[in-house]
Amino acid sequence: MSADDKSKAETKLDLIGDKRGKLPAMALHRNLVFMFGMASFSIFAAFLYIRPYLKANLVSPYRPVYYSNHHAAHFVLKDKYEGSDFYSGWRWETDNDPTHGRVNYVDQGTAITNNYTFATDSKFVMRADYQNVVPPNARGRDSVRISSYDAYDESVIVLDVQHMPEGCSTWPAFWTLSQKGPWPQGGEIDIVEGVNQAAQNLASLHTTPNCVMPQQRFQTGTTVSTNCDAHANFNQGCGTDFTRGASYGSYFNARGGGFFVMARSRNEGIRVWFWQRDDPAVPAEVRQSGSAYGVPGAPQLFPGFGGPPTIHPDATWGTPDADFPVGDGCIYEDHFDAHMMVFDLTFCGDWAGADYPNSPGCSGDCVDFVNNNPDEFTEAYWEINSLRVYTVPLQPI
Repeated sequence: MSADDKSKAETKLDLIGDKRGKLPAMALHRNLVFMFGMASFSIFAAFLYIRPYLKANLVSPYRPVYYSNHHAAHFVLKDKYEGSDFYSGWRWETDNDPTHGRVNYVDQGTAITNNYTFATDSKFVMRADYQNVVPPNARGRDSVRISSYDAYDESVIVLDVQHMPEGCSTWPAFWTLSQKGPWPQGGEIDIVEGVNQAAQNLASLHTTPNCVMPQQRFQTGTTVSTNCDAHANFNQGCGTDFTRGASYGSYFNARGGGFFVMARSRNEGIRVWFWQRDDPAVPAEVRQSGSAYGVPGAPQLFPGFGGPPTIHPDATWGTPDADFPVGDGCIYEDHFDAHMMVFDLTFCGDWAGADYPNSPGCSGDCVDFVNNNPDEFTEAYWEINSLRVYTVPLQPI
């Protein structure tokens, strides 16, 4: 090798060595740029996630921005009640019936002792007394009224019920109302309700004044009334009669029960769906049951990473049976706050008593019927498979 060739080779080796020395620094620089980019993206993504929940105030100009499918995707399982959960998570009320029914609400201990209630791992049953004649001076027929300790604002409630009370004089209901109150402040939402021998469910709202629904709206049910003011029309509220399937009473029970879902939010208002148990259109996320976490096939908040199941009340569910939109005619924040849930079963009273003479197969006087015919109340019971409540992430409960 000539001296000139040797010099060129040494120069080339020096250059290679110099580049090798710079490589670690260049790689570190690229890593830092990548990490900074990922951190910036994560912060931006987090901001986009929470932006819909920011309230307009003097500091922030944003109002909640919602899209029907986007917002629905963020209802996450908060609570699930099944079996004996109803003994620990619910208050057993014993006050006089505010609807003036011929009923004696009993406490949990009395209900258990008298077999008015029992629970298994997957069932919860509560019923009226079906064995005893009611003395004339008694408050009424023994029955049960329970309310949840927890209250929920924007939420989706899924009720899987096998059997509901049926028969002349009965007035069962599953509903929500303001925990803060006093009623009707904060509103009332009746999800399941009917009287006597009715075949279809009635969903309705009861509010303070200035909440009115349009006559025509996006629902399969029939509008019964539009003024939600509890102080108008003898507290009729604004109601919708269901028209699809056997959604109430003996007809509902004969089909093996079904699913009721109520979704409420500031942008979508209040909607109620019903599906018979054997309806192939029941959304999988409504039908699913099991443990609160890791339910096979249930949509999850972080797909692929587990976490609590979510629910998506979107267009794939079909048209709701009852729709109560909010806006200028009924401002959500003015009429609705966090609600507790209530199950009850009363007899006669303001509605069932007034309707009793017009009910097929219901003869005589309503109160006399309740007092003297215990065997007519063998089907007056709730059999609940589960009750699930989904809420919006970041929502204070």
